[in-house]
Amino acid sequence: MYPGHHITDRVIDLGLYLEMALSYHSATGEKVSDYLQEIQGGRLTQSYGCLLALDEATSKVIAYSSNALEMLTSDASHPGITGTHVCSLFAEPGASELEKALGAAKVSPLNLIMLQTKTSNKAFYAFLHSTTSCVLIDFEPVVPEEFPTMASTYTDIQPFSLALKASSKLKSLHCGSIKELCNIVAQQLLELTGYDRVMVNKFHEDGRGDIIAEATSPGLEPYLGMHYPATDIPEASRFLFVMNRVRMVCDSHAKFVQIVADGKTPFEINLCSSLLRAPHSCHLQYMKNMKTTASLTMAVIIMDNTNDEAYSEVELKELTKKNQDNKKLWGLIICHNETPRYAPFSLRCACEFLVQMFAVLVHKELNSEKHRHEKRTLKVLSALSGVLLREASSPGSIINGNPNIMSLVKCDGAAILHGDKVWRRHVAPTNVEIRMIVNWLLDIHRDSGVMSTDSLYDAGYPRALVLDHHAVICGLAAAIVNSNYIVLWFRSHNTATPIATWGGAKHGPSEEDKTNGMGPRSSFKPLLFIEVEKMTKSLLWKDYEMEGIQSLRLVLKETQSILGTKEEEKPRISSFTLAGPESSLSNNKLG
Repeated sequence: MYPGHHITDRVIDLGLYLEMALSYHSATGEKVSDYLQEIQGGRLTQSYGCLLALDEATSKVIAYSSNALEMLTSDASHPGITGTHVCSLFAEPGASELEKALGAAKVSPLNLIMLQTKTSNKAFYAFLHSTTSCVLIDFEPVVPEEFPTMASTYTDIQPFSLALKASSKLKSLHCGSIKELCNIVAQQLLELTGYDRVMVNKFHEDGRGDIIAEATSPGLEPYLGMHYPATDIPEASRFLFVMNRVRMVCDSHAKFVQIVADGKTPFEINLCSSLLRAPHSCHLQYMKNMKTTASLTMAVIIMDNTNDEAYSEVELKELTKKNQDNKKLWGLIICHNETPRYAPFSLRCACEFLVQMFAVLVHKELNSEKHRHEKRTLKVLSALSGVLLREASSPGSIINGNPNIMSLVKCDGAAILHGDKVWRRHVAPTNVEIRMIVNWLLDIHRDSGVMSTDSLYDAGYPRALVLDHHAVICGLAAAIVNSNYIVLWFRSHNTATPIATWGGAKHGPSEEDKTNGMGPRSSFKPLLFIEVEKMTKSLLWKDYEMEGIQSLRLVLKETQSILGTKEEEKPRISSFTLAGPESSLSNNKLG
C-alpha cells in the first residue's frame, strides 16, 4: 500500500462538516452551509474515472456516474446497473476483497483494492468512502483512456524513489529557514510532477494567502510574491482540504459526467469525499481566468500540539468536540498546467508523501522559533523580576531600563499606567489618550488578564482613526494587573510589505472586475498599490508573545503581593466616558 492513500474509514456527515467548518474559520454559517450544500447536491464527476453509490446494507448500486456502464461493463448501451450487487461486476480475487471490505464494521480497507472487470479485464483502483446515507466507490482506471501516456510514464515505484530523494534533500537543510524549505519543495515537485508551475501559498491568520515560493517552466509569468484575498479560496474549500489532502482536476474544459439515479433514492448523494467530484463552477471560472487547464493541489497540514502523533487517526466526532484546533491548514501547494494533465495514483501518493514530510519540517521550524522566543522570554522575565524587587516603588523602572517590557515582544512602543502616573516609551499615545484606552479596556474586559488586537479600529475603539493619524498606532496588547495597574504594548501599521502586489483587482474602484454576480476576479495580472487594510492593521500578536505577556502579568501580581500591595478598587482613572460600540477585541487572548 502506498503511503498517504485516500481510502478512508471516516463517515462523511454533512452536518458534522458544517459544525467543524464553522469553528475552523471565520466564515458565517450561511456561506459555509450554502457551499457545502452545493457540493453535496452536485451531481457531476470528472470523466477520467467512474463512481458508484451503494446501499450500505445490501451493497447494491443505487446510483452511478453515467460513464460507469461503459467503463465497468464495456457496454454503453447496457440498460443500467441499479440494483446490481457491486461485487458481481468484478473478477476474482478482487471481488472477494471488495466484499470483505464492504462487510467490515467500518469501510476501512487495510490495502488498496485492485479490481478487474469481468467483461473486459480492465484494471481499476477502488477508493471507498462511507457517508451518512450510502457508500461511495471511486473507480480510477490504472491506465485512463484519456491519458495513456501519463499512466505508462510512471511505474508504481518510480515516483516514490524520486520523492524519497526530494525528501532527503529537504531533511538535509540546516538553515532554519521556512522560505528555503518552500523553494526546494516547489522545485522538487515541479521536477516530480511535470506540471508547468508549482506555487507554495501560505495562509495568514486573517485568511489571505501569499505565494512565498514558486517554480515554473521557462517563459511563464511569475506569481511569486503575490497576495490573494481570503475569498479566493472559500472557507468551506479550506475545510475540505483538511479532510481530503490532495485534489486533482485533469481538464477544466472537459465535459463532466452526470450521476444517474432511479429517482427513488430518498436522499442526495453526498460527493464531499469523492476524489472524482467535479470542480465547483466558480473554481472552473477561476482556472479559466488564470489560463490554466489542469491542477493538482495539496494541503500542507501541521499539528498545533507537538505532543500529538503527526498523522494519527482520530475519530471525526472526537476531533470536532475535543481536538479541532489540533489540525491547522498552514497553506496549499498548487500545481498548474496550461494543457490537460493527469497525475497517476502512484505519483499523487508520492507527492502527498513529500508534502507531508515538508509539513513536518515546517512544523519543526515553527516550534524551533517558538522555543527560541520562550528561552529569550524567560531571560527577560528573570531580569525584569529582579528590577521589580529592587525598585518596587517605581513601576517605571521596567520600561526605562535595559532590558525593559519592550524586550518581551516585538512592538513599536509601550506604556505603563499605575495609579495616577503614566510612563511611556518610544511610539506611544499621549497620557490623556492612554487613560482613554485604559477606560475603554476596563469597560470591555475588566475581568480579563491579557488581550490583544491587530486593529483598534476593528476592535471598536471609538478614537482608533484619530490615534492612528496622530500616533501611527493601530495594534495593542495589554496586561491588566488590576484596575489601577495596566501595561500596554503598541504596534504601528504592518510595514513589512508597504506596497502590496495583489493578483488582480481588489480594492481600487478603477480596477473593479467586469464580472456579473459572484465569482472569481477576471484578472490575475500583478496590481501594485498601497493596501488600505494595512493602514488600520498591525502585525498579528503571536500566541507565544501573548504567553510572555501573561507571564509578566503574573510576575507583576506576585510582586505586588510580596510587597504587601492591596489591590483595592479605587475611583476610575478618568471620568471621561467614551461613546461607541462595546465590541470584543479581535484576536483577543484572555488570561
